[in-house]
Amino acid sequence: MITISVLVPAYNEERTILTILERIAAQKVEGVSLEVLVVDDGSTDGTVALLEGRPELYAKLVRMPQNGGKGAAVRAGLKAASGRFVLFQDADLEYDPRDYHRLCRPVVEHAAEIVMGSRLVAPEYTRVHYFWHKVGNRFITFLFNVLYNTTFTDIYSCYLLYRRDLVDPDHLRSDGWEQHAEILCKATKAARVLYETPINYHGRTYDEGKKIRPIHTVAVIAMILTERFR
Repeated sequence: MITISVLVPAYNEERTILTILERIAAQKVEGVSLEVLVVDDGSTDGTVALLEGRPELYAKLVRMPQNGGKGAAVRAGLKAASGRFVLFQDADLEYDPRDYHRLCRPVVEHAAEIVMGSRLVAPEYTRVHYFWHKVGNRFITFLFNVLYNTTFTDIYSCYLLYRRDLVDPDHLRSDGWEQHAEILCKATKAARVLYETPINYHGRTYDEGKKIRPIHTVAVIAMILTERFR
C-alpha cells in the first residue's frame, strides 16, 4: 500500500472546501492510501469553522497564525506530511479528484517518482481560459524542458505528484507562486522515472477567485533558471 499525502492549502474557501474534501474522500485507488492534510492559511471567513465541523474528511488540519500565501501553506503542509508521496490539491474546484486514479497509475504500475497532470494532453474536457495564461504556461514549459531535458506539456498544473523524499521542505527558499517551479526543479533533478497523464480542468475566472496573474511568470522564469544553474 502506497500512502500519498494530499496537501490542500486553503484561504477563504468556505464556498468549496467541504465539497472538495468530500470528493477526495470518495476516491478509491487500488494499492493507494490517501492522507489528507488541510492547511488553513489564516482564513478570515467561515473556512475553519466548516473544517472543524467535519474532522472525518481529513487526517490533519494545520492552522497558520496569519495569511502567508500559498507557498507558506505548502511548506507547512510538507513538514506535516508522512506519506511516501505528495500530491497537491487546490481547495477550489478547478481540479477534479476523480483524476487521482490517472495520477496514481504510473506510480503503482511503473514505479514513477514524479507524475504531472497535464491539462493539454487529451483531457475529456477543459474550460476555455485566458489566452495569455496559456501563452505564458507554454513558454515556461518550453524553457523548463530545454533546461532539464524533459518533455512535459504543462508544468504549472496544480496536480504534481512526487516522491516526498525528493524535496526537503527545509531547503525550499520561496513562498510565492514560483515555489511550484522550485519544487518541480528540485524533484526533477533528483528523480529518474517521470510521467505525465491527462487531467480535466475547470478553471476559475478572476471574478470567481482566480489569484495567479501574468506578472507571476517573471518570478517563475527566474526560479527555473536559478535552480538549473545553482
